[in-house]
Amino acid sequence: MYLSSLKLWNFRKYGSSADELDLSKPDLEVPFTQGLNVLIGENDSGKTTIIDAIKIVLHTHSGEWIRLLPEDFYKPANRLRIECRFDALSDEEAMHFVEWLGMEGEAKNAKPYLKVMVDATKKGNERLHYDVRAGADDEGHRLDAEARDYLLTTYLKPLRDAKTELVPKRNSRLSQILSGLQAFKGKEEHELSRISKCFECLLRMYFKRDHKDRNCTEKECRYRDRFYPERPAPNKEEAIRTNLQEMLDDFFGHGDYQAMFGVMPRELRNILEQFKLSLSDEELGLGSQNLLFIAAELLNLRRPNWSGLRLALIEELEAHLHPQAQMRVIEYLQETAEGKVTIEKKENEQSDPKNDTSKEAANVNENGRQGFQTILTTHSPNLGSKVKLENIIICHGMHVFPMGAEYTRLEEPDYAFLERFLDATKANLFFAKGVIIVEGPSEELIIPAMAKKAGHDLTKAGISIVNIGNKAFLRYAKIFQRKNGSAMGIPVAVVTDLDIKPDEYKAVEPVANTEKDYDLNAKTNAKAKKYDGQKVKTFISPHWTLEYCIGRSKALCALLHQAVKDAIDEIRKDGKSVAAITETYETFCKGKDQKNIAFDLYQKLIRDKSISKTIVAQHLAAALQEPNLCETDLADRDSTGYLIDAIKYVTSNNHDR
Repeated sequence: MYLSSLKLWNFRKYGSSADELDLSKPDLEVPFTQGLNVLIGENDSGKTTIIDAIKIVLHTHSGEWIRLLPEDFYKPANRLRIECRFDALSDEEAMHFVEWLGMEGEAKNAKPYLKVMVDATKKGNERLHYDVRAGADDEGHRLDAEARDYLLTTYLKPLRDAKTELVPKRNSRLSQILSGLQAFKGKEEHELSRISKCFECLLRMYFKRDHKDRNCTEKECRYRDRFYPERPAPNKEEAIRTNLQEMLDDFFGHGDYQAMFGVMPRELRNILEQFKLSLSDEELGLGSQNLLFIAAELLNLRRPNWSGLRLALIEELEAHLHPQAQMRVIEYLQETAEGKVTIEKKENEQSDPKNDTSKEAANVNENGRQGFQTILTTHSPNLGSKVKLENIIICHGMHVFPMGAEYTRLEEPDYAFLERFLDATKANLFFAKGVIIVEGPSEELIIPAMAKKAGHDLTKAGISIVNIGNKAFLRYAKIFQRKNGSAMGIPVAVVTDLDIKPDEYKAVEPVANTEKDYDLNAKTNAKAKKYDGQKVKTFISPHWTLEYCIGRSKALCALLHQAVKDAIDEIRKDGKSVAAITETYETFCKGKDQKNIAFDLYQKLIRDKSISKTIVAQHLAAALQEPNLCETDLADRDSTGYLIDAIKYVTSNNHDR
């Protein structure tokens, strides 16, 4: 079984002012996959709200106090509802919820599902009273404690104090984890209890030389003798007990009471509370301690004979973890979700994957391996790049946007492509308030500098510039385009070159097609139409390339000329043989119109000399802070105005949130 969907009405940020809820129209619906689900989004986008809603309905194995509070209600509403739906229940899982199950489908194809809900009404300052209910209808029936135990989740909070959680203390988290495992569950007469009793006997012997202990049973004495067969020699510690006993005899006036030293209680629960879990090198830091704590918590999900829910809720997995450690953990969770990590079956249980009708229900793959469901939140681009795109759910504004194939306009080859090339840098697009997609490092360097000069700080605005290093814009653009037509509200600007050479290029290659051979408006519109859709908008250079367009700008061409000179000087210092530019800008421009200046700057000084456009862009970006430049200089329609348009598009506040 797995949590297939979560629906919210009037819960925290998701709601309306109405107390009469339309149960057919939740304020938020989150679909989950059977394996790994990664919630991504900026701060306050609703990730923690989703996790908390699940915890309120299902609770956790740790037994922490979780209740609805007045501040959980969407203001000014007085009624809220949280609904969890579970699908793919195996027969063994379904038997725990028989009286609450619903059936979907007909006859032999009918499949059970479970709907669990909390529906609460706030009445002034009164304490909130509500039940966790379940059933196929909207009201349901009260879910009893035994059934709820099969729906507990494993929860890892964002700021994990791993060291404190794994040390001995009353009701320690480690003792709770171990108590739930089959090796310890319901076994008061456990091997550890016998060891504890034996140790008590040994301790009393240490303070009393009499090898016969009337407080130990004959069986316990035999068990003790296996480890301590010899009578202990007299010791100074015996005098301590003797002195105590003499004083007690005087205090009580008789010798009926015997002083006995002890070290721990005999009950298994108390013994487990004395345990600590550590690594062999105890000097390791928080990161390693967190990995140990995560592994300990996940023991709950690897129980071989557990027929209840296997669900992990993890907030900010990256906390205290080095990027490489993050990658290893998320890879483990991904493989577990796909059933590549084996969870042992019950003793003597044999499974034939081909004939196991419950393998889908039990999250078992074709090899008979069982996984568990994980829902985690992250702010880490490293994790965003490692996770498969279809496992990502983007939280933005008042909505969530799953990235699965049934929701986006991405096709199967697109997913394969993005899985190969979506690295940590490109994964920034999942965390942004707006995105500018560019094809190379020149735009990546120049656009932020131009934006700042035009009064737009892209970093403060939460805008990510994604350099895809090629022209596969469509694959990235389709991430933000939904099949159902509902725009994500994240503005995406695709910035690309027109890639049609100017007429001056005929002098270089007489047979080349140039501007006069095309209808430029038609070419521009066709290119824009290829990528445009919903909140994705294309911004195309009015001429050949970015560098050529900068050369067309009267305000910027001198800066570009100097940037080329500086780039050549840098290259020459690295020992490469490139002829220096000795002529001044004025001499370079003499007798040329603006189109010829732009062509010679780009073709003769950059292309013919094979100068790195990235190095040129680096120097130009620094030069753009020239105090005499203003936004008007950058907004020229015939040169770099398209870049300013793209910047304004992604930084404007008129997009649906």
